[in-house]
Amino acid sequence: MSIRHGLLALLERGQMYGYQLRAAFEESTGSTWPLNIGQVYTTLSRLERDGLVRPLPESEAGQRPYEITDAGRADLALWFATPISRNDRPRDELAIKLALALTTPGVDVRSVVQAQRSATMRTLQELTRLKYGSDRPEDLPWRLVLDSMVFQAEAEVRWLDHCESSLVRHQPNRPTPPPPRPPDGGASDGARWADEEARR
Repeated sequence: MSIRHGLLALLERGQMYGYQLRAAFEESTGSTWPLNIGQVYTTLSRLERDGLVRPLPESEAGQRPYEITDAGRADLALWFATPISRNDRPRDELAIKLALALTTPGVDVRSVVQAQRSATMRTLQELTRLKYGSDRPEDLPWRLVLDSMVFQAEAEVRWLDHCESSLVRHQPNRPTPPPPRPPDGGASDGARWADEEARR
Protein backbone atom coordinates (compact mmCIF):
# COMPACT_ATOMS: atom_id res chain seq x y z
CA MET A 1 0.00 0.00 0.00
CA SER A 2 1.35 3.41 -0.96
CA ILE A 3 0.76 5.61 2.09
CA ARG A 4 2.23 8.44 0.03
CA HIS A 5 -0.51 8.25 -2.58
CA GLY A 6 -3.16 7.43 0.01
CA LEU A 7 -2.45 10.74 1.75
CA LEU A 8 -2.38 12.61 -1.56
CA ALA A 9 -5.79 11.14 -2.43
CA LEU A 10 -7.19 12.27 0.92
CA LEU A 11 -5.74 15.77 0.53
CA GLU A 12 -7.37 15.98 -2.87
CA ARG A 13 -10.65 16.14 -0.93
CA GLY A 14 -9.43 19.24 0.91
CA GLN A 15 -6.85 20.43 3.41
CA MET A 16 -6.33 18.27 6.51
CA TYR A 17 -3.91 17.97 9.39
CA GLY A 18 -2.20 14.79 10.51
CA TYR A 19 -4.84 13.31 12.82
CA GLN A 20 -7.58 14.08 10.30
CA LEU A 21 -5.58 12.26 7.61
CA ARG A 22 -5.10 9.22 9.81
CA ALA A 23 -8.81 9.09 10.69
CA ALA A 24 -9.85 9.52 7.04
CA PHE A 25 -7.37 6.84 5.92
CA GLU A 26 -8.70 4.32 8.47
CA GLU A 27 -12.30 5.20 7.65
CA SER A 28 -11.64 4.63 3.94
CA THR A 29 -9.95 1.26 4.50
CA GLY A 30 -12.09 0.07 7.43
CA SER A 31 -9.00 0.12 9.68
CA THR A 32 -7.71 -2.80 7.66
CA TRP A 33 -4.24 -1.22 7.64
CA PRO A 34 -3.78 0.68 10.90
CA LEU A 35 -1.71 3.79 10.33
CA ASN A 36 0.18 5.38 13.18
CA ILE A 37 0.48 9.12 13.40
CA GLY A 38 4.27 8.93 13.08
CA GLN A 39 3.90 7.38 9.61
CA VAL A 40 1.52 10.16 8.64
CA TYR A 41 3.87 12.98 9.61
CA THR A 42 6.94 11.24 8.18
CA THR A 43 5.13 10.82 4.86
CA LEU A 44 3.90 14.41 4.93
CA SER A 45 7.48 15.61 5.42
CA ARG A 46 8.60 13.65 2.38
CA LEU A 47 5.68 14.89 0.30
CA GLU A 48 6.52 18.45 1.31
CA ARG A 49 10.20 17.87 0.45
CA ASP A 50 9.14 16.65 -3.01
CA GLY A 51 6.84 19.61 -3.54
CA LEU A 52 3.67 17.49 -3.63
CA VAL A 53 2.01 19.09 -0.58
CA ARG A 54 2.47 22.37 1.24
CA PRO A 55 1.89 23.20 4.92
CA LEU A 56 -0.58 25.92 5.81
CA PRO A 57 -0.54 28.23 8.85
CA GLU A 58 -1.33 26.60 12.15
CA SER A 59 -4.82 26.87 13.53
CA GLU A 60 -5.53 28.44 16.92
CA ALA A 61 -5.48 24.91 18.33
CA GLY A 62 -1.92 24.46 17.06
CA GLN A 63 -2.83 22.09 14.25
CA ARG A 64 -1.02 22.55 10.94
CA PRO A 65 -3.10 21.51 7.93
CA TYR A 66 -1.63 20.51 4.58
CA GLU A 67 -2.92 20.95 1.07
CA ILE A 68 -2.03 19.18 -2.13
CA THR A 69 -0.06 21.11 -4.79
CA ASP A 70 -0.46 20.98 -8.58
CA ALA A 71 2.58 18.68 -8.71
CA GLY A 72 0.87 16.49 -6.11
CA ARG A 73 -2.30 16.30 -8.21
CA ALA A 74 -0.25 15.32 -11.27
CA ASP A 75 1.57 12.63 -9.28
CA LEU A 76 -1.74 11.33 -7.92
CA ALA A 77 -3.34 11.28 -11.38
CA LEU A 78 -0.35 9.31 -12.72
CA TRP A 79 -0.67 6.81 -9.84
CA PHE A 80 -4.37 6.26 -10.57
CA ALA A 81 -3.66 5.87 -14.29
CA THR A 82 -0.77 3.42 -13.91
CA PRO A 83 -1.55 -0.26 -13.25
CA ILE A 84 0.31 -1.71 -10.29
CA SER A 85 2.90 -4.23 -11.45
CA ARG A 86 3.48 -7.36 -9.45
CA ASN A 87 7.16 -6.40 -9.50
CA ASP A 88 6.24 -3.33 -7.44
CA ARG A 89 4.75 -5.43 -4.66
CA PRO A 90 6.67 -6.76 -1.69
CA ARG A 91 8.26 -10.17 -2.02
CA ASP A 92 5.97 -13.08 -1.28
CA GLU A 93 7.47 -14.12 2.05
CA LEU A 94 5.33 -17.25 2.29
CA ALA A 95 6.48 -18.60 -1.10
CA ILE A 96 10.11 -17.87 -0.19
CA LYS A 97 9.64 -19.49 3.23
CA LEU A 98 8.26 -22.73 1.76
CA ALA A 99 10.95 -22.85 -0.92
CA LEU A 100 13.63 -22.54 1.75
CA ALA A 101 11.87 -25.07 4.01
CA LEU A 102 11.95 -27.57 1.15
CA THR A 103 15.69 -27.18 0.69
CA THR A 104 16.72 -26.87 4.33
CA PRO A 105 17.67 -30.15 6.02
CA GLY A 106 15.57 -31.10 9.04
CA VAL A 107 12.55 -28.90 8.28
CA ASP A 108 9.13 -30.62 8.24
CA VAL A 109 7.65 -28.85 5.23
CA ARG A 110 4.22 -30.40 5.71
CA SER A 111 4.04 -28.94 9.22
CA VAL A 112 4.97 -25.54 7.81
CA VAL A 113 2.15 -25.83 5.26
CA GLN A 114 -0.37 -26.98 7.87
CA ALA A 115 0.50 -24.17 10.28
CA GLN A 116 0.07 -21.63 7.50
CA ARG A 117 -3.23 -23.15 6.40
CA SER A 118 -4.64 -22.91 9.95
CA ALA A 119 -3.58 -19.27 10.24
CA THR A 120 -4.97 -18.39 6.80
CA MET A 121 -8.31 -20.06 7.56
CA ARG A 122 -8.62 -18.08 10.80
CA THR A 123 -7.90 -14.89 8.87
CA LEU A 124 -10.44 -15.82 6.24
CA GLN A 125 -13.13 -16.40 8.87
CA GLU A 126 -12.38 -13.06 10.51
CA LEU A 127 -12.46 -11.18 7.21
CA THR A 128 -15.74 -12.82 6.26
CA ARG A 129 -17.22 -11.85 9.63
CA LEU A 130 -16.15 -8.23 9.11
CA LYS A 131 -17.45 -8.21 5.56
CA TYR A 132 -20.96 -9.10 6.61
CA GLY A 133 -20.84 -6.83 9.65
CA SER A 134 -22.25 -3.87 7.77
CA ASP A 135 -24.02 -3.21 4.49
CA ARG A 136 -24.28 0.58 4.70
CA PRO A 137 -23.64 2.31 1.34
CA GLU A 138 -20.90 4.46 2.88
CA ASP A 139 -19.01 1.29 3.86
CA LEU A 140 -18.51 0.22 0.24
CA PRO A 141 -14.84 1.38 0.02
CA TRP A 142 -13.64 -0.73 2.91
CA ARG A 143 -15.91 -3.66 1.96
CA LEU A 144 -14.08 -3.71 -1.37
CA VAL A 145 -10.79 -3.74 0.54
CA LEU A 146 -12.08 -6.66 2.59
CA ASP A 147 -13.19 -8.46 -0.60
CA SER A 148 -9.66 -8.13 -1.95
CA MET A 149 -8.22 -9.62 1.24
CA VAL A 150 -10.80 -12.44 1.25
CA PHE A 151 -9.89 -13.33 -2.35
CA GLN A 152 -6.19 -13.29 -1.48
CA ALA A 153 -6.76 -15.57 1.52
CA GLU A 154 -8.85 -17.97 -0.59
CA ALA A 155 -6.14 -18.02 -3.26
CA GLU A 156 -3.54 -18.71 -0.59
CA VAL A 157 -5.53 -21.70 0.69
CA ARG A 158 -5.79 -23.07 -2.86
CA TRP A 159 -2.04 -22.58 -3.33
CA LEU A 160 -1.35 -24.42 -0.05
CA ASP A 161 -3.53 -27.30 -1.33
CA HIS A 162 -1.37 -27.34 -4.45
CA CYS A 163 1.79 -27.36 -2.30
CA GLU A 164 0.53 -30.38 -0.33
CA SER A 165 -0.32 -32.29 -3.51
CA SER A 166 3.10 -31.48 -4.94
CA LEU A 167 4.80 -32.67 -1.75
CA VAL A 168 2.98 -36.01 -1.96
CA ARG A 169 4.28 -36.53 -5.52
CA HIS A 170 7.72 -35.13 -4.77
CA GLN A 171 10.59 -37.60 -5.16
CA PRO A 172 13.71 -35.89 -3.92
CA ASN A 173 16.85 -36.58 -5.90
CA ARG A 174 19.01 -39.05 -4.07
CA PRO A 175 22.76 -39.14 -4.62
CA THR A 176 23.80 -41.88 -7.04
CA PRO A 177 25.89 -44.49 -5.20
CA PRO A 178 29.34 -45.07 -6.68
CA PRO A 179 29.79 -48.28 -8.72
CA PRO A 180 31.09 -51.23 -6.69
CA ARG A 181 34.83 -51.59 -6.78
CA PRO A 182 36.11 -54.75 -8.43
CA PRO A 183 37.67 -57.29 -6.07
CA ASP A 184 41.18 -56.74 -7.49
CA GLY A 185 41.38 -53.19 -6.25
CA GLY A 186 39.74 -51.37 -9.12
CA ALA A 187 41.72 -52.24 -12.27
CA SER A 188 39.57 -52.10 -15.38
CA ASP A 189 39.23 -55.00 -17.84
CA GLY A 190 41.51 -53.19 -20.29
CA ALA A 191 44.13 -52.57 -17.66
CA ARG A 192 43.99 -56.21 -16.52
CA TRP A 193 44.40 -57.39 -20.16
CA ALA A 194 47.39 -55.10 -20.68
CA ASP A 195 48.94 -56.35 -17.47
CA GLU A 196 48.44 -59.99 -18.45
CA GLU A 197 49.93 -59.34 -21.92
CA ALA A 198 52.96 -57.72 -20.35
CA ARG A 199 53.56 -60.76 -18.13
CA ARG A 200 53.45 -63.19 -21.12
